[in-house]
Amino acid sequence: MAGSITLKPPPVVEGRGDGPLIVTEDMELLDDLLRLCAAAGAEPDVHHSVPERRASWEGAPLVLVGDDAAARCRGATRRRGVLLVGRDQDDPDVWRRAVEIGADCVLRLPDAEGWLVDRIADVVEGVGRQALTVGVIGGRGGSGASTLACALAVTAARDGQRTMLVDGDPLGGGIDVLLGGEQSEGRRWPDFAASKGRVAGGALEESLPELHALRVLSWDRGDSVVIPPEAMRSVLAAARRRGGVVVVDLPRRVDEGVAEALAQLDLGLLVVPGELRAVAAANRVASTVGMVLQDLRVVARGPFAAGLDEQWVADALGLPLAGELPVETGLLAAQDAGAPPGGGRGPLARFCAAFWERALTGGGVS
Repeated sequence: MAGSITLKPPPVVEGRGDGPLIVTEDMELLDDLLRLCAAAGAEPDVHHSVPERRASWEGAPLVLVGDDAAARCRGATRRRGVLLVGRDQDDPDVWRRAVEIGADCVLRLPDAEGWLVDRIADVVEGVGRQALTVGVIGGRGGSGASTLACALAVTAARDGQRTMLVDGDPLGGGIDVLLGGEQSEGRRWPDFAASKGRVAGGALEESLPELHALRVLSWDRGDSVVIPPEAMRSVLAAARRRGGVVVVDLPRRVDEGVAEALAQLDLGLLVVPGELRAVAAANRVASTVGMVLQDLRVVARGPFAAGLDEQWVADALGLPLAGELPVETGLLAAQDAGAPPGGGRGPLARFCAAFWERALTGGGVS
């Protein structure tokens, strides 16, 4: 194994996980705000003026005050997270009213609808650390990247981590097959191909097949579908907001969608068999992937050709070594018998367990 390499923990997402408080008597504005809350997956608490219970005002994670209700909110306790919302684009007194109620900002609909949906969704998602997101890429065809991606996800889920496995390769045959879940009910990538803007993390998670205690976003058995970068960005951002672990199985070619996935990774693992031709092929993959992903590391897979070892492979590619993946006899037979990769206690499972122990405790990946 290589020396310790520090892996920065993902950022914390602020929020409280409750619905916003809406204060307005303007029925047209209320209809708009209710629609935006529904789009964000939020159930708001609606009042015509400041609630009599102080806790309702002070405890709400977000307060949306309509223009019509600003005067009625002047005496309310000053707090953060108050937004003054209206539809009149040319109201000269709007900023004065915002100051009087201590609003953080002024929003004019419909121009600010997208921003407001994002803000509401943030509070619905709740407090938590964004998921540690790891991508797995093969240095050449048949390197075992998909198997490692599955094993990493299975191991994380078995250890109690909220885990999502994302298949980023439309030509890979479907990673759900490796988990024995190709017939499982749930949504696949074609259902998300048109996604733009924000996707609710909870709704995404609940819509996917659950296999071996983890959620899997894979492909159906239909024609290949191109995933636009906007859809990849929205889906992966939603997955990351749920916290825990996200593992992405990626192809060796980099198109716009794959580049978007690479941009959201905390760490990339390049799986390279221990042979000269594999190292030469992996060098081309690494040079392309490295233009987007800053933290790319080598997983060297045995057996090794004469004169080669895991450190030689990493040095030849000029990349840090994440570790050596030993040969595991009987892996295919175990999968044929219904055991997922990483589901046993062999070398693959031990490699994955050691990887997560270092990555998730902040002690670095060795």
